[in-house]
Amino acid sequence: MLKRTSAEEIRRELAGRIIAGVLQPGTSLDETLLAAEFAVSRTPVREALRQLAASGLIDQKPHAKALVAKPDDEALAGMFEVMGYLEALCAGLSATMMTADERQALDDLHATMAGIVRAGDAAGYAEANDAFHAAIYEGAHNAYLNDLTRSTRQRLAPFRRAQFGALGRLAKSHVEHGDVVEAIMRADRMAAEAAMRKHIAIVEDAYQRLARG
Repeated sequence: MLKRTSAEEIRRELAGRIIAGVLQPGTSLDETLLAAEFAVSRTPVREALRQLAASGLIDQKPHAKALVAKPDDEALAGMFEVMGYLEALCAGLSATMMTADERQALDDLHATMAGIVRAGDAAGYAEANDAFHAAIYEGAHNAYLNDLTRSTRQRLAPFRRAQFGALGRLAKSHVEHGDVVEAIMRADRMAAEAAMRKHIAIVEDAYQRLARG
């Protein structure tokens, strides 16, 4: 049994489960059961759920159980659209702002991910994928953009990760990343933006195809 004593610790644990896809969209979150799991009263659980609702990770309505957020198709499409612009901006800025060491680290990470693809390790690729995108957010050297992009990515995390369950998606994702890396390495801002925008559009399409079965 996990033992947590503060609302913040509970929030972090539940957020991690949602982002990792352990708690799927639409999953009910029962205050009483969570209080028992974390060995606390319902008060810190209630506060943790309030914080998760404020961040958009769960939906919470009066006199009803909280649910892991499950945006409708229109809302999800809007989120992916914004994500595409934000990530493209990060990639474009990275093409001009990244240091030589940052560029090399990104290129090295991309090379490492090739081995993960060959191994067919979806969980490992998802983790490396997070690091890949985070490196590009950092490489933009714009703290506000970094925070905004990470926040939006967090909202979409369960849906972005789901794509890796599609046949052949790991290899295709790696190729798309390669286009982004190549543009950043040659400091081509427009190409980096275009490659990243295309990548996010494909991610959305891959998720939608998987969701439709």
